[in-house]
Amino acid sequence: MQKENASPVKTERQILEEAHKQGKGATLLAFVRLSGPGWLQSAITLGGGSLAGALFLGALGGVNMLWLQLMAIIMGVVMLSAISYVTLSTGERPFNAINSHINPALGWGWLVATSMANMIWCMPQFSLCYGSLDGNLIPGMEEKYLPKPMALGGGEEPFMLPLAPLLVSAVILILVSGVVILNARRGITAKIFDWLLKGLVGMVVICFFGVVALLSANGDLNWGQILAGFIPDFSQWNGPSGAVKDLIAGMSPGAQDFWTAEVVTQQRARMIGAAATAVGINMTFLMPYSMLHRGWDKPFRGLARFDLSTGMAIPYIIVTSCVVIAAAHAFHGKADETFLSEDPATFQSSGTFGGTKDVLLKRLNKKEFEGKKFDDVPESDRAAIVAEMAALPAAEKEVAASMVQRNAGQLSGTLAPLFGEGEQGKRRADFIFGLGVFGMGFSTIIILMLINGFVFCEAMGKPDAVAPYVIGCIVAGVFGMLWPLLWKGDSKFFLAIVASNFGMMLLPIAYVTFFMMMNSRSLLGPEKPTGPSIAIWNVLMGVSVIGAIVAASGAIWEKIKDPSSLSGQIVLVMLVLYAVLIAIGFFLKRKAKQPDATS
Repeated sequence: MQKENASPVKTERQILEEAHKQGKGATLLAFVRLSGPGWLQSAITLGGGSLAGALFLGALGGVNMLWLQLMAIIMGVVMLSAISYVTLSTGERPFNAINSHINPALGWGWLVATSMANMIWCMPQFSLCYGSLDGNLIPGMEEKYLPKPMALGGGEEPFMLPLAPLLVSAVILILVSGVVILNARRGITAKIFDWLLKGLVGMVVICFFGVVALLSANGDLNWGQILAGFIPDFSQWNGPSGAVKDLIAGMSPGAQDFWTAEVVTQQRARMIGAAATAVGINMTFLMPYSMLHRGWDKPFRGLARFDLSTGMAIPYIIVTSCVVIAAAHAFHGKADETFLSEDPATFQSSGTFGGTKDVLLKRLNKKEFEGKKFDDVPESDRAAIVAEMAALPAAEKEVAASMVQRNAGQLSGTLAPLFGEGEQGKRRADFIFGLGVFGMGFSTIIILMLINGFVFCEAMGKPDAVAPYVIGCIVAGVFGMLWPLLWKGDSKFFLAIVASNFGMMLLPIAYVTFFMMMNSRSLLGPEKPTGPSIAIWNVLMGVSVIGAIVAASGAIWEKIKDPSSLSGQIVLVMLVLYAVLIAIGFFLKRKAKQPDATS
């Protein structure tokens, strides 16, 4: 590997040295020419998770939440720049450096958390691929062509094995595994397939950009409001945003209390999910190791920061902003005419009804149905319940519609302004949206599997070994393929938000560790920043660490606040156990540094 990289790295180093001598303009051109790992980060950042996060964020929060992903990516760039600086300054593999100079519990925690994130995030990528096939590319695929769920076990409520999504996901896994093998060989076939996937992702990106451009040309966008949406508003953590906030303000006191509580719960989940997809903990692993793989070292530190800013941050901000704007225009504070109808039959025929029936039942506050879902209501009572739902004020229905966990077919409506509102325009939008989402999901699965392969190699201390690499790739892929057994929600897209919330819980492990690495004299030696430089680093990193901890704490609290939740209890136990391990790691580290009293 090093022999392969030696010649290109030598050439790149000469280009940088010559450019530095010629001035800032030449250096900038050299940076543009040599950038690479940042674009690799962009490939995983601009995946199905980012798309889903931006779509759901725009639908519920509107353009008022554009600041969230901007802040998340800036914090991510700061922390990735920090680990890049450490890696390029020392030349050490980060996992070994953390274990030797910081705390083995943090090193292994980072490695294990990265692997967990890879497996967890693989699930929504398979789910997105399946949702795009069933909802956009082959509408009704599950109902028309695939086997029905199989009942396992006896009793009144047997376990239903979801054969259709499992079968399709297995086929996707086979295809992805083939691409992973081709990627290892890096033949012309792998390059062609890579170009195809990038083309599909680029297509949907261009479409969302086109939607925003068209809406702007038609005067449908309020750019003053959009620009104001980039100003941070932390009150959105505890209160509704945008048009939804205005709708709730006009309701009766009882209705205000109910919808505020419901909206805030979902809004927090979507804020955490959208922020987590900007920079996940697995990306903090990918960046330093991709640079080491390319043979970069100390002279490349400036290039690394430029690479992250231009190759990852700028494309991410532009793309996600366009998606949020398009989603806000299509869904935020809006509902279709049939859903707003007071006629029960018309109201129930709306495509929005399925995603709102449970929250609307809860809104009716029927004691006999407390804690139940609409499908649990006896058939004899449903007509009366639907009639009461239909009679609710339009504002309440519009808020409920903004909260819907929409499926692929509904989300493709964000592209309607570009392709037309008619049936033909809808088919084109469905097809383009489906292709783009499938490409995003498929390519992200590949990258997540590759990262997991590198993680397994690092864990076993064999960076170039084939066996642990293959095992790591397969483990992530198989775990992702099993998503139908772990996710029972109607929206395949919303699984990305759920997975991202788990990912956000893990992110502080990396951020805190990188902060300590940048301040470690034993690790960096003379390369450790000092004076104003380290002060600036610490301020920027400190803000990022605090932001990650606050977001993670919110995600953890949502899990543990319900004492009956098994997942909450597991999270709490793991949190306490890991805190103990970190404390032991620091204790043993400090004890090892103490001089022997007998010497």
